[in-house]
Amino acid sequence: MKKLLQYIVALSFALISPVMYAAGPTEVVYHIDDAESQGVKGLRNIRNHLDVSPQTKIIVVTHANGVDIMMDGAKDKKNNIEYAPLIGALKSRGVRFEVCEITLKNRNLSKDQFILDTDFTPSGVVRIADLQYQNHFAYIKP
Repeated sequence: MKKLLQYIVALSFALISPVMYAAGPTEVVYHIDDAESQGVKGLRNIRNHLDVSPQTKIIVVTHANGVDIMMDGAKDKKNNIEYAPLIGALKSRGVRFEVCEITLKNRNLSKDQFILDTDFTPSGVVRIADLQYQNHFAYIKP
């Protein structure tokens, strides 16, 4: 009986280990829904994340007031820092930024009000859920 139990445990680890410890870079979704409280802090978190772990795949999903960081000419009100150069630097390091189209509709915004090369997603909340559940992305909300 003891041998059978040892065999089952060993087999379990053999089957689970490749899934739990898959090779490849860490994948992370950063969730920004308020530019004023999360904008500069979130972008700095992402920069620091990549400084320590440059191979990390990062997708930033914005919705509600978080989409403001992606708007052309937008600045952090507290520090008077323009978001576009910070975002451009992160994009050059492979970070993808996505804006919720439901937010666009609810706030009467158009896609041409956003920084060039902005990606759009039908629903920010659905995108975050899918990245976490289906793609096993880690979740960070700065």
